Amino acid sequence: MGEPSWCGLCRCPTTVLWAMSGGAELSFTKRAAQELSRCFNGLTVRAPGKNAAGGTVSASFCPGSGALNETQHLLQCRGGRGRAAGSGKFRERLDIVPHARTLTELWLEPGFLTRLFKHVNPKDRSVLAQVCTAWREVLYQPKFWRGLQPVLNFRDLKTCGPNVRLGIYKSLDRRAFDALCLFGASDEDIYDLIAHCPVSMANRIRQIALRCSGITDKGLEVLFGGLPSIVQLELSGCNEVTDAGLWASLTPRIVSLTLADCINVADDTVAAITQLLPSLYELNLQAYHVTDTALSFFSPRQTTSLCILRLRSCWELTNHGLLNLVHSLPNLVQLSLSGCSKISDDGVELLAENLRQLRSLDLSWCPRISDGALEYIACDLSQLEELTLDRCVHITDVGLGYLSTMNNLCALYLRWCSQIRDYGIKHLCCMRNLQILSLAGCSLVTANGLSSLVQLRHLQELELTNCRGATRELIQYLHQNLPKCLIIE
Repeated sequence: MGEPSWCGLCRCPTTVLWAMSGGAELSFTKRAAQELSRCFNGLTVRAPGKNAAGGTVSASFCPGSGALNETQHLLQCRGGRGRAAGSGKFRERLDIVPHARTLTELWLEPGFLTRLFKHVNPKDRSVLAQVCTAWREVLYQPKFWRGLQPVLNFRDLKTCGPNVRLGIYKSLDRRAFDALCLFGASDEDIYDLIAHCPVSMANRIRQIALRCSGITDKGLEVLFGGLPSIVQLELSGCNEVTDAGLWASLTPRIVSLTLADCINVADDTVAAITQLLPSLYELNLQAYHVTDTALSFFSPRQTTSLCILRLRSCWELTNHGLLNLVHSLPNLVQLSLSGCSKISDDGVELLAENLRQLRSLDLSWCPRISDGALEYIACDLSQLEELTLDRCVHITDVGLGYLSTMNNLCALYLRWCSQIRDYGIKHLCCMRNLQILSLAGCSLVTANGLSSLVQLRHLQELELTNCRGATRELIQYLHQNLPKCLIIE
């Protein structure tokens, strides 16, 4: 049979791979078992028995095996309920398959399949939905796809006919997706989507992402007109969208906005955002041409709504821009200045003194940050729970001594902080609430210093990649003394 159609990058089937027939019980169950064995990585259902020598044997879940497997035993017990009546264990399991009397009926029983498919990851659910119509009907229930964002790769779909695209849109609608990612889309693709997607789907979509797409201002305007419920928008690598397009398309209902690698994004873009989006809760901005002027557009209008601000690789931002920021947005809870290379200790002092509600702070790839900035953080940001300092090469053991006094800090990332030594690691051992710690690339830390981390009994994740001191013996020692901790080597 020919290759089935796929739904872009999400690989959602639009056709059924195999058709059912009444005389194909064995071949169908074999196919089903093969698919599930692949998804469950060789999982088998075992029924204990005795071999000739008195040892225990187990039956495979594969139909056609000589042994009697547990599923078949349950079905036999259904035929003779008197034998199962005295066993609470069997009664409980029979409730799972209330109607199945044969192995084929079991594979088609919706109640059994619903319970089974809950343990399959979303990628494999898309594959299993091709086994037969019955499986697809079960797997297309919206509860199996809740919280996921399918990706439509329009670069691949350009060769597909209109019927294929229509089938994809209907498939997405049946599973009640409320998020959608469009990859490589053009204005014509947007027109096709708005013209042919079901009305229920158009009204349901609340989150839309456009990545590496060539849409223009007109396409963006049509998209917002056809999807009236959008509240989260992402534009990544969309170089044809201009400030004028954003002024024409952005609506006050948007609460989350991400702009990344869009060459036309500059200070005027931020001006449009601050004036058009009064309910904005989260703003993610990666723009190389944004300057301190952009931060001056924030006003008391955003004071109560904007809580998450990520300014990544905004190379032109300086400490002066942060002065405008802290007075306009005193209620920020998460702030990222990753890659803002002109920010120094003085800028961090401004943040620490004015943004007392911060729970998460990212200063990675800020080469001017030193131990002095960590002293300001430790003194004033008492509620901070997560701190990222990757590639801050001027941080030393003295700075870690300041951080060790922060009782609420749960996650600390120190990747490639090349001046950290064993003495600094021993400071961290005082942080009893620390749950996540990354020391990747800290080449001066030895096995002796790392061994002291066993004092952090609440540690859940420890990253030690590219650490010279992370020897095999040390890793084994850490596993023995921190059995609940995930150690990334």
